Amino acid sequence: MDRAVGRRGFLAAVGAASLAGCLGDAGAGPDEVETAGTTTADGESPPTAERSLPLPFPPADLRDMAVSGGPGKDGIPAIDDPSFEGPNAADQHLEPGAPVFGVAGETDVKAYPQSILVWHEVVNDAIDGRPVSVTYCPLTGTAMGFLRGGTTFGVSGRLFNNNLIMYDRATETWWPQVLATAIPGPWNESPETRSLREFRVVWTTWERWRERHPDTGVLSRETGYAKNYDVDPYGSYNPRRGYYGLGSEPLFRSYAEDERFDAKAVVLGARTAEGSVAFLKDSLRSASPMAGELDGVPHLAVYDADLDTGYVYRNPEGHEFDHRGADVVGADGTAHAPADLPLPRVLAFDAMWFAWNGFYPGSSVYD
Repeated sequence: MDRAVGRRGFLAAVGAASLAGCLGDAGAGPDEVETAGTTTADGESPPTAERSLPLPFPPADLRDMAVSGGPGKDGIPAIDDPSFEGPNAADQHLEPGAPVFGVAGETDVKAYPQSILVWHEVVNDAIDGRPVSVTYCPLTGTAMGFLRGGTTFGVSGRLFNNNLIMYDRATETWWPQVLATAIPGPWNESPETRSLREFRVVWTTWERWRERHPDTGVLSRETGYAKNYDVDPYGSYNPRRGYYGLGSEPLFRSYAEDERFDAKAVVLGARTAEGSVAFLKDSLRSASPMAGELDGVPHLAVYDADLDTGYVYRNPEGHEFDHRGADVVGADGTAHAPADLPLPRVLAFDAMWFAWNGFYPGSSVYD
């Protein structure tokens, strides 16, 4: 069976008729905006980092490896003019355990429900006055944020390793979400790769995010599109079933297969220009903090039980910490919030195992 047709058929089989109808077209803390690299920009092009992230294949091969996801360019419509509502209004349609993607800047705090982003994948918004895009790929379980500068991002209709390929509307450049790095094409003036500047998006639940941020704004269902936001075309995260269920296979071929974990198991992954590291999230929940290495440099992953998320730090001197209750305690007895250790924090995000391993097959992995 044609895999692209397979995705279209999958959506139809789970009742995505409304999707088809619109086709064609407070200081430092665990939720602070984290940027990676130094901004460079050219006109309205999105800002890029000073150093590019690693790629799993030679850059020249990436464009040929992209496949159709079924819907064409902008067939999954990005939200370009988002509106927000208060938490009391959001309570009317968000269950406590509903997944949300949270961003907290210095003044703006926002939650983006997974039930909305599953239909749109990209929200072009602003945080603290900075133009950003909050993105979500349901096929790889990745929620990520990017600075967008003077342009906006759309959904290209193409996939790489099952993952959303965005495009920026200023240059038409393709940007795979997880790689955050431009795929070479006619838009490139040089063979050098460029990586986007990123910020932290917290994958958590509505109940947890509302408790941490009682005055949060919430992306409204008034998106301008006729979608049934009470139905997820892929299944359910609460409990996990359908495409999201353990034991189910990716819709498209993965670029690396490794059966150490279930394909849909969640890892907390971090990557830099030097390499990558991943921690099995279930293990992190029970064994935080976890020590690991990225390119031979010690790193540390810690768990935040309040938000059910994790953070990764560089720890080149091998400082020791212990988790006591909600705090992470250093060898000197000083207690720290999980997101506020006195170490350099590395941007990290949740991903399905098959996706992470496909993008970073040489990654150090800890369970």
